[in-house]
Amino acid sequence: MVVYKCFFCGKQISDKVLKTRFSCPYCGAKVFFKPRKAIKKVKAI
Repeated sequence: MVVYKCFFCGKQISDKVLKTRFSCPYCGAKVFFKPRKAIKKVKAI
């Protein structure tokens, strides 16, 4: 399951909801992004 976030209200929206309608069910916005996981930085020796 892919999870997107609304750009305006910040709520998480599943891809199943976006297949039926392409707008945020909370605020009605149409701009979404897929949050990235935090990258672990490794210090070179």
